[in-house]
Amino acid sequence: MTTAFATDRVLIAGEWRAPASRETLPLVNPSDGSELARIAAGGARDVDAAVGAAEEALSGAWGRMTATERGRVLSAMGRLVAEKADELARLEALDVGKPLKQAKADALALARYLEFYGGAADKVHGETIPYLDGYTVLTLREPHGVTGHIVPWNYPMQIIGRSVGAALAMGNATVLKPAEEACLTALAFAYIAEEAGLPAGALNVVPGTGEAAGAALSAHRGVHHLSFTGSVATGALVQAAAAKNAVPVTLELGGKSPQVVFADADLDAALPFLVNAGIQNAGQTCSASSRILVERVIFDEVVARMAERYRALKVGPALADLDVGPMVSARQKEIVERYIGIARADGLAIAGEGGIVADAPAGGCYVRPTLVANVSGDHRLAQEEIFGPVQVVIPFEGEEEAVRIANGTDFGLVAGVWTRDGGRQLRMARALKSGQVFINNYGAGGGVELPFGGVKRSGHGREKGFEALYGFSVLKTVAILHG
Repeated sequence: MTTAFATDRVLIAGEWRAPASRETLPLVNPSDGSELARIAAGGARDVDAAVGAAEEALSGAWGRMTATERGRVLSAMGRLVAEKADELARLEALDVGKPLKQAKADALALARYLEFYGGAADKVHGETIPYLDGYTVLTLREPHGVTGHIVPWNYPMQIIGRSVGAALAMGNATVLKPAEEACLTALAFAYIAEEAGLPAGALNVVPGTGEAAGAALSAHRGVHHLSFTGSVATGALVQAAAAKNAVPVTLELGGKSPQVVFADADLDAALPFLVNAGIQNAGQTCSASSRILVERVIFDEVVARMAERYRALKVGPALADLDVGPMVSARQKEIVERYIGIARADGLAIAGEGGIVADAPAGGCYVRPTLVANVSGDHRLAQEEIFGPVQVVIPFEGEEEAVRIANGTDFGLVAGVWTRDGGRQLRMARALKSGQVFINNYGAGGGVELPFGGVKRSGHGREKGFEALYGFSVLKTVAILHG
């Protein structure tokens, strides 16, 4: 599989066709600035056709499949993804800019999502409810119908796995709108789904801009549930459009996630997590740990050890498979560099920086990973989502102040705590306003099985794990009165 497959098409009802606009958009390789491919500029007419195809699939072969049969198709998709993981990783590296090893991990995660949801498809049970004499009452889990999926550019494969995979497992028919900045693996995924035997119309793909394809999907009256991952501003627009049709929305909108390091922490175990969670995918991760809160008595030691790791980081082209690749676009590079400029202008301490390799192409979107120390919790760099390889280190005194600083942003997606004190572990887990809390780890190895989502401006609803199957289904209550 290479970019030789048709990238400039939309997939509707099992047919790869030119978009109604007959126009295309460029995909730029962020490692060197060259044009990688052209993708379809899908719009409202394509979305309308895709929703219609999904509706037909629900009344056709896809809708007639049993849960067991759906699971077998998803499992077959997962096996094919695993077989093609190296090819998918190369596409993701070229398109997004992430190092090959990170892209390969994403491909294998997609395979695992499909394996997980394939195995879970026939294991979603209803309940019987004790009720009045003469009644039998039970609940059923049924698909919403047509679900829309607006997927960002930073982790296309993983987010397709956790949202589209779960929706298909529950019997929904889907319309996928991948990001215009990076969508090669989304298109490749659709080809794989066809090869695995997914019936036509169960998955439809409409690339295009957010203003055209994304807005049309959000507002379409034939869509019964929306999944969106992206910025707070765009998420608000998606939810407002869906609200006009009374459509439920799962939103995952990013974060400013802390790791809280107490003096009794095992620093040798913590340090790789402290750094890697901030620079993975060049920091372009919703759950990136962009704030490191450190108890003051060990603050200088932690900063010094993190800075040493930062100075060893190498930044370069995705296919060079270094520590950090380029930002996804020139625009994203500019945003991140603006924040680093604010740090310097405000006199903040730059504790450590990575280095861009000498042979990095001049047209690439490279940013040096930057560690900023002694930042106050209310500074812009500690409050705003930068979405780049920039971490701030904030000192604190005691548990109460740690909780106040950790909870002191508009976001609440992920948090980490490093301490050997069992009581403190539980107190912190309860006190932190966050959708996930990791104790003495961060991310738990990806955690396909672990429900994921945020609170506050990080969004609402949950994907991943079994919880996603509930989100992509409707609970029906049936009450039978026996004569």
